[in-house]
Amino acid sequence: MINRYYALSLFAMLLLLVGCGGDSPPAAAPENGEESGGEVAAVPDLPAGDPEAGETLYTSSCSSCHGPDAKGITGVGKDLTSGEFIPNMSDQDFITFINSGRPTGDPDNTTGIDMPPKGGNPALTDEQILDIVAYLRSIHE
Repeated sequence: MINRYYALSLFAMLLLLVGCGGDSPPAAAPENGEESGGEVAAVPDLPAGDPEAGETLYTSSCSSCHGPDAKGITGVGKDLTSGEFIPNMSDQDFITFINSGRPTGDPDNTTGIDMPPKGGNPALTDEQILDIVAYLRSIHE
């Protein structure tokens, strides 16, 4: 026979879970009053970065490896003015990439040198990185 304390404890835990909603996060309301119909909502667009601010941030955070003109430094940092890497990446993916960096163990790292997270500048915010992305897009050939 289950003792009363045990039964009351289980009941209280059940009430707590039901009252708190368990582990499920609340469902997001569909935008524009439309029903979601089970579709995944689109991620909102990021605001446009400021290429002029990005140039200043690039110079202080990225140019030591990628060069003052972003044309790269052999064996250290890739050319950021050409190629398919930048145009084929969304702003959000680019921010995520810069935040993470690229370790030497990454098969896409061809320099053999770590790209540190945030280019080695941990003070960079996502908004500042977006400015750097805007700058790099503005000079990409």
